Amino acid sequence: MALIVHKYGGTSMGSTERIRNVAKRVAKWARAGHQMVVVPSAMSGETNRLLGLAKELAPSKAASAYHRELDMLAATGEQASSALLAIALQSEGVPAVSYAGWQVPVRTDSSYTKARIESIDDKRVRADLDAGRVVIITGFQGIDGDGHVTTLGRGGSDTSAVAVAAAMKASECLIYTDVDGVYTTDPRVVPEARRLATLSFEEMLEMASLGSKVLQIRSVEFAGKYKVPLRVLSSFTSWDIDINEEAKSGTLITFEEDAQMEQAVVSGIAFTRDEAKISVLGVPDTPGIAYQILGAVADANIDVDVIIQNMSKDGKTDFSFTVSRNDYQRTIELLKDKVLPKLGAESVVGDDKIAKVSIVGIGMRSHVGVASKMFRALSEEGINIKMISTSEIKTSVVIDEKYVELAVRTLHKAFELDQQAA
Repeated sequence: MALIVHKYGGTSMGSTERIRNVAKRVAKWARAGHQMVVVPSAMSGETNRLLGLAKELAPSKAASAYHRELDMLAATGEQASSALLAIALQSEGVPAVSYAGWQVPVRTDSSYTKARIESIDDKRVRADLDAGRVVIITGFQGIDGDGHVTTLGRGGSDTSAVAVAAAMKASECLIYTDVDGVYTTDPRVVPEARRLATLSFEEMLEMASLGSKVLQIRSVEFAGKYKVPLRVLSSFTSWDIDINEEAKSGTLITFEEDAQMEQAVVSGIAFTRDEAKISVLGVPDTPGIAYQILGAVADANIDVDVIIQNMSKDGKTDFSFTVSRNDYQRTIELLKDKVLPKLGAESVVGDDKIAKVSIVGIGMRSHVGVASKMFRALSEEGINIKMISTSEIKTSVVIDEKYVELAVRTLHKAFELDQQAA
């Protein structure tokens, strides 16, 4: 008998009919002899609805002014879906009990709206499992040291599920979503994109950070740290599919030596349009310049991605970096108001019509010429590269946004990702 954790996303819980189907699926696994812990998200659209009500009541106040109450409010979405799922399971004749995060408890720090899990007390859950019950735990939430309800940020139910699986040493954590696995790239851009049977934690982490939205980044970090095998699969397949067949479907995210079954140099292509490039021109080329520029940006809680400093000429250099497009205007204003006057730089210029395209694969560690193949393929299509960033298992390029789909299709074909692995 294995301990299995199921996580269901908001679309999977989007109506009473879908909740009933989730209950039938969970009941099937429980009747097969497995101990089952289920972590559901709020019903699709519910969190946005709740936060929208708060915005109506306080439209002029910064969200940080009442973030504790936002967490209290947002946490009710998962509480409702968990209770509904417990009712559905009980109506199927399966003993079930639901718990809010504070009842388990799931302990977190006090960073409202973006809390991090510190520990999980599994005594109560194990007692219920030993008594033959399915245990449903609200995703996305926990409780801090002062007894306040906290939430983990968007997509936090993924992290909740992985954390529960890690704490309880589950055999596997199955993430049910509206797609049937992780693909070599977005099938909406490349119809020939292929579902991957396996992927390493490192590859999935890179793909999540580079634009793939299948899993929340923190959940993959957690899974890798605690070695929790993850499987991404669709909740929209028939609930009565054979359990052994279902257990082998989707994409298994696992340890590197297991993921190498695909034998691919490049496993996938990720991309994001949510990028903006900022250049500080004519900066004095002296020690500490990078810190003076990026330190001010970091102090404003703005994340920086790709960074390039040009060669010095006549004691001056140009310093470029990318930020999220949402932070573009704020960063430009910050640099003009607070950084340029101190540095004596000439000007700040920017471009918010860029995109980042990345190739990812653990096979890149042991193969030469992968980056040059990427650059050649792009050049043959007349796509100019503005910035480059590399690591052991990925190469990213910044290009004009208008070329992003062409670049993805070109690279997908160049690396033969539409072909099944030998």
